Amino acid sequence: MTLKVIGAGLGRTGTLSLKGALETLLGGTAYHMAEVFFHPAHVPVWSAAAAGEAVDWENLFEPYVATTDFPACLFWRELSNIYPDAVVLLSTRSDVDTWWASAHETIFSITAEAVGPERADWWTMWQALKAARFTSDLYNKAAVCDAYERHNAAVRSGIAPGRLVDWQPGDGWEPICTALGLAVPTVPFPHVNRRAQTQESMAQVDLFSSIPTEPEW
Repeated sequence: MTLKVIGAGLGRTGTLSLKGALETLLGGTAYHMAEVFFHPAHVPVWSAAAAGEAVDWENLFEPYVATTDFPACLFWRELSNIYPDAVVLLSTRSDVDTWWASAHETIFSITAEAVGPERADWWTMWQALKAARFTSDLYNKAAVCDAYERHNAAVRSGIAPGRLVDWQPGDGWEPICTALGLAVPTVPFPHVNRRAQTQESMAQVDLFSSIPTEPEW
C-alpha cells in the first residue's frame, strides 16, 4: 500500500474521528497513536526519529493508507516528500484556546505514573518526540499554544494550496472527499473521542495496561 492522506493535525483535533473516516473512504487502516500501542515494535522506530536518525518510513507505513494524530503528524514534512501524491490534511480546532482546553484536560494530563513501568519505553519515546518536534513543557499553556500555532503555520506555508486540506471537525466529509476525488459516503461522519469520553476513560480504566479497543488519545 501507499499513504494517500498524511494527517498533519495535532492530537485533539478530531484525529480519531479522522482515522475512522479515512478508513471508510480508503478501505485500509489509518495510522494513529493507537497503532503504536498495538505495535510495541514501533516504539524504537519513533525513538530513532525523535533523535534525528534515519527511519525507513516506507517500511513502517507499508500496511497503511493514511496517517492521523501523534506521532506521525510531527513528521508531516518528511512524509509529504516521500509520498508526493498524498493529500496533506491539517486538522485544527476553531481557536487555540479551545484546542488547549481539550488537550490539557485529556492527553497532556497523562503522567509517567499513569503509564506505568510496563510502558516506560513508550513514555520515554513520547518525551523525546514532543521535546524534539513540539514542546517539552506540556503543562505550560503559553509554550504549548505557541507550538500549536507554529506547527499549523508551518504546514500551511510548507504545503502547496492545491494539496492541502485545512479541516476542522465540523467540516465533515466534503473537503476530504473533494481532495481525494471520492463520493461523499451516505453514512454520517464519525465523531468519537470527545473530551468527556476521554476523561471518563482515563478516570475509570488504566489506559495503557489493557487495550481491547482503540485507546482514547
